[in-house]
Amino acid sequence: MPAEPNASACVSFLPIIYPMKTPKTSTSPQTLTRREFVGRTFATAGVIAGAPAFLRGQNLNSKLNIAFIACGGRGNTSLNELTIVPGSGTAAGGKKGGKGAVPEPAAGPHPDENVTVLCDINQVAIDSAAQRYPRAKTFTDLRRVFDRPNDFDAVVVSTAEHTHVFATWLALTQGKHVYCEKPLAYNIWETRLIRETAAKFPKLSTQMGNQGHASPMRRTIKEILNTGVIGPVREVHVWADRAWGLQDAASAEKFDKPHGFYNGLPIVDRFKEEMPIPANMNWDLWTGPAPARPFHATYFPGPRWYRWWEFGNGTMSDLGSHDNDVPFTVLDLWRPDGKGGRVLAPATIEAVSPNVPVPHPELAPATLMATFQFPAAGAQPALKLVWHQGDSKPPGWIPAWGKRSCVFMGDKGMLLGDGKLLPEERFKDFIAPPPTLPRSPGHWVEWVNYAKGNGPVPGSNFQYSGWTTEANHLGNVAYRTGKKIEWDYANLRATNAPAAAPFIKRPAYRKGWEGILKA
Repeated sequence: MPAEPNASACVSFLPIIYPMKTPKTSTSPQTLTRREFVGRTFATAGVIAGAPAFLRGQNLNSKLNIAFIACGGRGNTSLNELTIVPGSGTAAGGKKGGKGAVPEPAAGPHPDENVTVLCDINQVAIDSAAQRYPRAKTFTDLRRVFDRPNDFDAVVVSTAEHTHVFATWLALTQGKHVYCEKPLAYNIWETRLIRETAAKFPKLSTQMGNQGHASPMRRTIKEILNTGVIGPVREVHVWADRAWGLQDAASAEKFDKPHGFYNGLPIVDRFKEEMPIPANMNWDLWTGPAPARPFHATYFPGPRWYRWWEFGNGTMSDLGSHDNDVPFTVLDLWRPDGKGGRVLAPATIEAVSPNVPVPHPELAPATLMATFQFPAAGAQPALKLVWHQGDSKPPGWIPAWGKRSCVFMGDKGMLLGDGKLLPEERFKDFIAPPPTLPRSPGHWVEWVNYAKGNGPVPGSNFQYSGWTTEANHLGNVAYRTGKKIEWDYANLRATNAPAAAPFIKRPAYRKGWEGILKA
């Protein structure tokens, strides 16, 4: 693997919540912590001098030329967020704002960038996008996109999880800004490779697609915790009631229709029959680095492939990228790595599934509870973080807490993810603090701004989201290993569980994909 980036390369990524540029019309001063101030200063000073080729000699109002690798599903969402329909003044999807946008005054103008490349293994998705962007070059093989690097300045990656790393690594090493959907990569080794590669190019704009990281509520939670109203936080529970994956037939009927069934049968193993490959789909390219297998309708589209270990990692890596991001953002779990840098990594991880106690070799479980133990870091006490998906819920949970949220448990009380303090009677006189943390102009806007040299690093840049993605993947690694693992983050290994190795790094890539990634 590459060496750990030095402190000077990472200093701009130090703030827990990255400060966004405040509007010039604002009259209320923003209160910054010292760390946020350092992050802002470093990120904005000297940006143009060391900027990527796109910026040198360019006006900051110039448009990015973007290659979209996958242009259906999440790729189509990013197309809508990054372009405007000519002459309409609205987003390509017909709306004036995007999911990553936030109310004025923080929100920046909607991006309107150039679409120069469209790539997808699904011809229907390419044809649909090409109607809107007829000047874009089209590809089905993401590897061939990078044969013509002068066609684009930036890349948006929205493929299935198991090919994220290839598009992202190729983009970074060719000096391209990258927006990659979550999770950042398919496994821990690939995620580490991306983070450390990105660290070598600090002027490139990188952002992982966990859009809630830019939300005002994320800042509000941090501001409430900063008052000390619930005291030191020693335990957090995060839950999502989505139950996609292996489970009993009754639960699949309740939680996983229609994607958990094929011809009326619940998906509990690989189906033996081989189906004709749809005429519009390149199945070999979609399979990519994974071992070859015949096409079957239980693998495609998105809600179906999530559950198969060869292609995805179930709900843990999908919604975990969104929801575990709340405690990762608002609590300072970072600790020194002994080399002048810092690390966000649990010391131990344990995961169980009551519905699937013995891990299935092919399918991720629908219900899972993963417990992460983080060491104390500065003023932050040692933390127990528990992830719940499917039927698993935190202790004391009631429907009023919501189907998908989190609860911070402090010495003096609790705080829900919607900002409500518990018990309500104890905190009935609490007055919410005024906003002090800078608000984001929008998740996609952050990425575009930094790419143009006009703003601090995006909040979910790869130096942040690389660590959080690794942590989320460890939940599945512990579950598939079948024991509580002790994590050696520096050497990417479970010190007490050699059997975890194939879940940390894919043992082999399929021919044609095996020589691309270079550590």
